[in-house]
Amino acid sequence: MSPQQQPAVVSMQGVFKTYRLGQHVIPALQGVDLSVQRGELLALTGPSGSGKSTILNLCGLIDTPDSGEITLDGQAIAGLDEVQRTLLRRDALGFVFQSFNLVPVMTVAENVDYPLFLIGVPLAERRERVAAQLKAVGLQDHAQHRPDALSGGQRQRVAIARALIKRPRLVIADEPTASLDSHTADQVLDLMRERGHAEGAAFVIATHDSRLTSRCDRVLSLLDGRIQ
Repeated sequence: MSPQQQPAVVSMQGVFKTYRLGQHVIPALQGVDLSVQRGELLALTGPSGSGKSTILNLCGLIDTPDSGEITLDGQAIAGLDEVQRTLLRRDALGFVFQSFNLVPVMTVAENVDYPLFLIGVPLAERRERVAAQLKAVGLQDHAQHRPDALSGGQRQRVAIARALIKRPRLVIADEPTASLDSHTADQVLDLMRERGHAEGAAFVIATHDSRLTSRCDRVLSLLDGRIQ
């Protein structure tokens, strides 16, 4: 199947989402359409409250839309029960956060290994894949270090390695460069692009960082729950 014939890694069609805050109804998304292809880095920009986080939560199967259709690799998400959603999130998605979300009592290698442990990959294969992934992100010499011994940029590299270790179809990234200086942010962006393209994972990235948006494959700007 050619790239043109392959289904989008994730797509949204006519998606609406509202939240209730007391008596108030807040329209978070108002008829959003988007699709993300294999290996693509898509940046979502817009002011706070524009809908970026809602899109991340929906693409990450953490929330459900009020109406509209969401598909992951051509599979409709609607109708999946909570167990099915949890398994799909575990097996097909990776996450990168502004605050890294590493387990402080685990070594770098253990943090990267953990998603493979959860899905039952045999130990020998886990060790091989973790070593290869740490080499790919330039941290093979830090495998036995704890996260608190690393710089912010190194921690984000660990987070990216952990997100990609399962070979996910989609990586959800929330402000991944917000806590990094410019030089480190550039290195992390280069790594995300290189690993995303090398492994075929799509990235959906919410950001206010112009350094990041200028180097993504595509940028969508949101305002009041609509793509501009």
